[in-house]
Amino acid sequence: MARNDNGTGGKSNLRISFEFFPPKSDEMESQLWETVTELANWNPDYVTMTYGAGGSTREPTLSAVKRMVGEMKLSTAAHLTCVDASRNEVRAVVEEFRAAGVRRIVALRGDPTTGVGTSYVPHPEGYQRTADLVRDLVAYGDLDVSVSAYPEMHPESPSIDVDIDTLKSKADAGAHRALTQFFFDNDIFERYLDKVRAAGIAIPIVPGIMPIQNLTQLKRFARRCGASVPAFLDDRFEGLDDKPEDRAQVAADIAAEQIADLQRRGIHEFHLYTMNRVPLIAGTLERLGLRPRAANPAEAAA
Repeated sequence: MARNDNGTGGKSNLRISFEFFPPKSDEMESQLWETVTELANWNPDYVTMTYGAGGSTREPTLSAVKRMVGEMKLSTAAHLTCVDASRNEVRAVVEEFRAAGVRRIVALRGDPTTGVGTSYVPHPEGYQRTADLVRDLVAYGDLDVSVSAYPEMHPESPSIDVDIDTLKSKADAGAHRALTQFFFDNDIFERYLDKVRAAGIAIPIVPGIMPIQNLTQLKRFARRCGASVPAFLDDRFEGLDDKPEDRAQVAADIAAEQIADLQRRGIHEFHLYTMNRVPLIAGTLERLGLRPRAANPAEAAA
């Protein structure tokens, strides 16, 4: 397997980042900021905030990243899609992000507004490919640009080779790293990474880790995303439907085991999908031997 240096210079230290999504209600907003406040204590390299198809969450996303950068002092990457938007409209959003202090962008094509599984139709005055968006973002000169990658290939890709060609176009356009769709079989990721490196793609490929909040819901979501759910997960969660505490323990165990195994394979940087919740993320990181800042006795004494 090709090594995945991920900018660590060969060090074995574990680096993490978190993904959040913008709130859609007052209750969800309170939950988001409680989660962000707590998870900030785990010293993430950066955090990301998602952005709805066609800019459907543009204002909540902008509001959230402003607070993350300004008040929380977190290095924050704003997701940006080019669905149903002209180039000028997308550039206007970028300028808003930059004015808010954002210097990280996750550049995505985005799902068609007609729904997952339908054909993507570019805006007549918009970006035809994500690579074109990446190229424009990199041209600013002060933006760190991440893109997406799919170990089990994007649902719309006709083959894994075509999918990797798409990733290469984004890397060649100047993307700094790729954050992957979640997966649960590390052998799949290892084979994917070997193919990526064989294709001449040298940027870090950061595994996306999804601690399992609800296995039934995850299966439905995974089907839409083209991600597989291994049978061993059913075995691990068997008999726990009415035991939420035990279920949470198993979920954290699984996520930590996946990360630890990837570390043994030379991976040291991970992007965790938080679902705007603390317990499973904190439980996963604790199992990996990490502790939040508040747990440091010297800081507590101060």
